[in-house]
Parts: sequence; structure tokens; C-alpha cells
Amino acid sequence: MSKRRKTPLDPKKFLAKVGEGKTISRYRKDEIVFAQGEVADAVFYIQQGKVKLTVVSKQGKDAMIAIVGPGDFFGEGCLNGHALRIATTRAVDECVITRLEKEAMIAAIHDEPEFSALFMSHLLARNGRIEEDLIDQLFNSSEKRLARLLLLLANFGKEGSPQPIVGKFSQEMLAEMIGTTRSRVSFFMNRFRDMGFIDYNGRIEVRSSLLTVNLQDQPQPQPSSSTPI
Repeated sequence: MSKRRKTPLDPKKFLAKVGEGKTISRYRKDEIVFAQGEVADAVFYIQQGKVKLTVVSKQGKDAMIAIVGPGDFFGEGCLNGHALRIATTRAVDECVITRLEKEAMIAAIHDEPEFSALFMSHLLARNGRIEEDLIDQLFNSSEKRLARLLLLLANFGKEGSPQPIVGKFSQEMLAEMIGTTRSRVSFFMNRFRDMGFIDYNGRIEVRSSLLTVNLQDQPQPQPSSSTPI
């Protein structure tokens, strides 16, 4: 007899069983979840909505470093010895977020192997995303960086096809995230729309064909040859 496939752990249902050290809160658009410099004493899990992470330098310059959405954890730096928050998190739209105190999170990781594996998968995925962001910033044009960002915001790859981007993302915000100017973002957004890659009229809807922008100029495998060069 074939073995019955085990149902993957649903973090939302698992966290609902956690008693002490857990709170669930709703956040309005633009409301701060925690601010840079505050005490880091909890991990957060997004049930609904998106949150943006921003950093302010000593010179007062702002930089957006990430946007996370449903099913993502954030604030996990407190588990790695960070006493203070190194970034500010703010709701992009209406959010429902579970807050787990540091001690409760550590206990869940220690006592529940399935949850521990799930959280490890999150950390590995986050690390991979950071590496991809760095490569993107170092080697890709601003047009390709914008295409990749739009695909990520539309959850491409998670549901099989891009979804309408929830929340309002201004051209200034998009420009900040990919390290270019608003005028360049405006140019590329209009170009993507004219080429049928996106619908853009106040709300952004991404089509799978936008992938062709990211696939351009990718190195192709070379056929092997025994002929000396």
C-alpha cells in the first residue's frame, strides 16, 4: 500500500493554537508595525496584507529594502541577537498580523519540528531572495529590475500565474525599490503597457509575458565540441 501523503503544516492554524505570548492585530494602511531603533522582542507573521521594510541612514536618507506579504515572517532578527530593530515596517494596505513574543517563538521552534522546518524554509527563501536582489542590483538594467519587482509583487510563481498587485505602489516607491528615478520608472511602465506586458491604470495587473523582459540577455548553454579553439 502506498503511504498517505502528510498534509503540510498550515502556519496560520498552528499559530492559532499558541496561547501565551501571542497577539493578533489589524493595521491600517501606512500604520507602523515597529520602528527602527525600537526594542526587538518579537517575530511577526502576516495573515493578510503587505508590509514594507525601510531603513534610514545616519544622514537621514531613506531606503526601502523589502516588501513582504501573506505567509511571510518578519522581525526575526530578534532571534539572532539583534537587541534593536534595524528597520521600520509599515503597512502597505490593510493588514492582519500575528505577533509572537521572542520566548514564545523560540519555544515553538524548539517543541514543534514541523513548525521549525517551516520557519527554516522561510529563512532559506529570504536568504535566497536577498542574494537575488543583490545580483539584480549589481548586474541588471533598471528595466529588468523593474520587471522582476513587478513579478514579485504579483506573487508570480506562488499561484502559477501573476495576480493583481494589491495596494497602491506609486512610481516613486517603485523607483526607490530598484534604485532609479521616477521618470525612468514612468518610461518603462508605459513601455510595458504598450507592449501588453501589464495593465496600468491606477491599478497594476501583471501578465506572464513580462517574464520575457527578465529572460532577455540570459546566458545560453553552449554546445560541447571536440574541435580545438
